Amino acid sequence: MPIISSKGGLSSGGYGQFAYAATSATPTNSYFPIASYTVPSGGVSSITFAGLSQTYSHLQVRMLTLSGTAAAACYTYINGDTTQTNYREHVLYGSGASASAGSYQNSYMPQFMGGAATTSPGSYIMDILDYTNTNKYKTFRGLGGYDSNGSGYIALESMLWMNTAAITSLQFSPNGTTWSQYTNISIYGVN
Repeated sequence: MPIISSKGGLSSGGYGQFAYAATSATPTNSYFPIASYTVPSGGVSSITFAGLSQTYSHLQVRMLTLSGTAAAACYTYINGDTTQTNYREHVLYGSGASASAGSYQNSYMPQFMGGAATTSPGSYIMDILDYTNTNKYKTFRGLGGYDSNGSGYIALESMLWMNTAAITSLQFSPNGTTWSQYTNISIYGVN
């Protein structure tokens, strides 16, 4: 709840202590769950969220991933756009033994996901900025990785979708494998 004035401003006995006032306005930077999917037994080849609400400032995607192969990358397709030349990605990543950086013309984000065993799930958080703004290209930032009992990766990434359309759908497809059971992807709207 926001501090709106000191108690001294509300009464003569304040002496600089703070008072709070109840407000009906929603504070900024609040997260609201708008979609979620957990993969059932047998796995799936991709997860798509369509008809995304256009009422928020930004989106945040939270992922707990298990894929059919360790260190698989994920294609993130916006509004069904699978043309790789419409995407740019920058990534910094490390394995504990070495670090690397790169720039790619593709829609790999996240770059590294968890492996097939339940002992090496991945986690990832992706922010999608100004996703309804039709006056600029869309930018994404992400942080995530996985541990596989002494090996694994962590990655800090950014992605650009070179299109000014408002984002209405997101598809997440692991490269050359499937999403395994218990993978969860949830999307939150951010005020």
